[in-house]
Amino acid sequence: MNPPGPGANDAIARAFAEHDRRAALMPYLMGGYPDLAGSKECLKAAVSAGADLVELGVPFSDPLADGPVIHAAGTRALANGTTLQDALALCEDLAADLPVVVMGYVNLVLARGAQAFARALADAGASGLIVPDLPLEESDEVLAACDEAGLALVPLVAPTSPPQRLEAIGRRARGFVYAVALVGTTGERESLDDHVGPLLERVKASSPVPVALGFGISTPAHATAAAAAGADGVIVASRLMREAADATDPGAAVAPLVRGFRQALG
Repeated sequence: MNPPGPGANDAIARAFAEHDRRAALMPYLMGGYPDLAGSKECLKAAVSAGADLVELGVPFSDPLADGPVIHAAGTRALANGTTLQDALALCEDLAADLPVVVMGYVNLVLARGAQAFARALADAGASGLIVPDLPLEESDEVLAACDEAGLALVPLVAPTSPPQRLEAIGRRARGFVYAVALVGTTGERESLDDHVGPLLERVKASSPVPVALGFGISTPAHATAAAAAGADGVIVASRLMREAADATDPGAAVAPLVRGFRQALG
């Protein structure tokens, strides 16, 4: 497998490197939630409040990695009629301001075809793609398509990933590695598990790209703890989605939360 061409991951690399905080901040927001206009407001608010990158979710009917908050957000977005094209339009609006990493399930990729899907994301200005239900052993076609399009295919690793698998994932990682902080689905938690530090240490030893921690980061204190444990970036999702759910002004509801996470990272 050939690596992506020169500069393919530059935007993501700069987002992790060019800030004076302990870790980069990456909010996750669902395209089309609470509605299409509201999701655009939330994305713009996240940029203004200090996000370094944004993870943009494409709604899907069977989101296996997502807990109840994000699952409900995706269901509502689909009920609103949100399509992949809508998500790509949001990406295009945002990509001039900061790197956008699209999160979508593998059926969405295969339905269009890996090459066409990767090209559509690249044409919309996306910097990367996360496919949470794409196993390492079945990723060759999607990785090749992303490399050809100049798009970083970001892999996920779990607390249960053995050393040999971490090394195999690290060799093929593009952009950054998404380290899952817990066994289970996304969702808010009261605290980060004790294994986060050792997990980050193992992942960083296996990969030349930055490592971002997600799943369960719900408070600024969690973000601080993740950075102290060695995370190069932190991903915040369910907390933001819950705040936006029934807000009259979703962007105004999300902005202070993003600002609080940024301040916590120094």
